[in-house]
Amino acid sequence: MGEPHRKIQAVLFACAMNAIRSPMAEAIARHYFGQSLFIQSAGIRKGEIDGFTIAVLSEIGIDAREHKPHTLEELAEWEGLNFDLIVTLSPEAHHAALELTRTLAVDVEYWPTLDPSLIEGNREERLEAYRAVRDRLIEQIIARLKP
Repeated sequence: MGEPHRKIQAVLFACAMNAIRSPMAEAIARHYFGQSLFIQSAGIRKGEIDGFTIAVLSEIGIDAREHKPHTLEELAEWEGLNFDLIVTLSPEAHHAALELTRTLAVDVEYWPTLDPSLIEGNREERLEAYRAVRDRLIEQIIARLKP
């Protein structure tokens, strides 16, 4: 049996562009735990939030239209990466988070998460890929962050 997880008060979700996976995770975590946790997201690079991300979150009553993209470096400069947990959703973000936090007391977890924008097909097939990512993130976030 591993060590128990320490109490989490601040969580950062990170991916490549802060356009799909990490803002989706941030919005979901805020929906379920926003009253008790500080939640943020960032990317290696900055991109505008993806329209399919907004659509699949809207389907479950979460409005992500106001998401403002950030980079990991911006957060490090502004806030000092004062998080208890950083969840990385892409290999690139995981390596960057480990590099930025090597002298900090922060847990960094890698949750391999498909980039749904890589799925080709018609609109419904693409939406299904985004829904699959959304539903998996909901399960993982609830399991990991519930008190």
